[in-house]
Amino acid sequence: MTACLAVAWGLLAGGLVPMPASAQDYERAPVRWSESQPADDVSALQQRLASGELELAGNGRELLDQLLDEFGVPASSQVLVFSKTSLQRHYISPRTPRAIYFNDRIFVGWVPGGAIELATMDPQLGTVFYLVEERPPPPPPAGAGNGDLAEGSGHGPGPQFIRDRDCLSCHGGMFVRGIPGLFARSVFPTEGGEPLLRHGTEIVDHRTPFRVRWGGWYVTGSHGDELHRGNVFASDSDRGLEVDLEAGANLTDLSGLVDLSGYPAETSDIVALMVLEHQMAMHNALTRAQLRGRHMLHYQAGLQRELGEEVSEEPEYESVVRVFDGLVEEVVDALLFKGEAPMPEGGVSGDPRFLEDYQAGARLDGRGRSLREFDLKTRLMKHRCSPLIDSELFAALPASLKERIYERLAEALDLDRPHPRYRHLGAAERLRISAILKETHDGLPEGWMEGVVDDGGDL
Repeated sequence: MTACLAVAWGLLAGGLVPMPASAQDYERAPVRWSESQPADDVSALQQRLASGELELAGNGRELLDQLLDEFGVPASSQVLVFSKTSLQRHYISPRTPRAIYFNDRIFVGWVPGGAIELATMDPQLGTVFYLVEERPPPPPPAGAGNGDLAEGSGHGPGPQFIRDRDCLSCHGGMFVRGIPGLFARSVFPTEGGEPLLRHGTEIVDHRTPFRVRWGGWYVTGSHGDELHRGNVFASDSDRGLEVDLEAGANLTDLSGLVDLSGYPAETSDIVALMVLEHQMAMHNALTRAQLRGRHMLHYQAGLQRELGEEVSEEPEYESVVRVFDGLVEEVVDALLFKGEAPMPEGGVSGDPRFLEDYQAGARLDGRGRSLREFDLKTRLMKHRCSPLIDSELFAALPASLKERIYERLAEALDLDRPHPRYRHLGAAERLRISAILKETHDGLPEGWMEGVVDDGGDL
């Protein structure tokens, strides 16, 4: 899991000119990412722990299971990475892969013997990182036997959730273009899990070609004749890179590669991986829109005050308008799966438990349709608009930015003259998406796509 050069603008010679900016814009006003107190799922959990409403007992796998339950994260979302490409690399190996679990709001990372890692989605700060510091149980009172302790009292004060700013060395750098963000990598790993970086690395999302995904990951599921880089090891010899991709294809059982009896699930589901990759791209786009949008409006307000102008929450200066235009395009591109890589011929098939868990609680329109319906034959989702449009992070975007996103979305879904950037959506799909949004999405502007009615006919 897991910033490109940001651009600031200064007043020079009476005009606005672009100037190089620090990749740490999010650490300056008005965001002050490291100094600001999150209002995320971890903060809510900490309040429950402090009040005594909740007690978390145990360490390691026991604590992991409790956190997954408390955060509503299904075990079926488990995906496994065995390359040594993250913070706790000394614990990670093909025998002890790092597991990642997720829902729309939080990502949970765990490797046996290591600390639990969390990445949450805060409405104002975007991605926030934590390490879970486990506490050992206190010693029993002098002279007391085990039977003298009240049930549950021997588990100590419970875990502590520590904001992990060390994550920004990777999750705030060039891989995520100037924000605290998430990313997945595909590498060529050795049998020990070391990445052979001289043979390249891929940052993976829903646009990445299937054939270069998942190097250093375990993958369960079927995908026809097309190959990917998962489930196999590579070596470097005088002849160059050696790797047998066919050996890792269409595995539905990992028991021949790794013992997963100590993990919550025995899968590293191919569909869960594809959803994870889309969600990271979507969350990054929303985080960038939130942080950069607020930063640019704050910059504009400062200039307006300095020049004696009326302070506006709408982008007024050309430089601010340009940044907003870029943010709108990035968000709508991610929402509508622009550039999504084609599926293997015949599609993919994954774990039914993940499909069921992911679609549980979906917002349904009057015809029982939702943005969580899978296609899996030619594309990931049947109706290509991300369910994360319903997230708190989207809802909390600056109002003037969100208004422009809705305007672009309406242009993209227009039945008669859709925006040419979104030609990948056919007329019937555009109609379905707009109808689902109008019935299920909170916050649409009044009159959004007024007059567009899905009468059930075929287009």
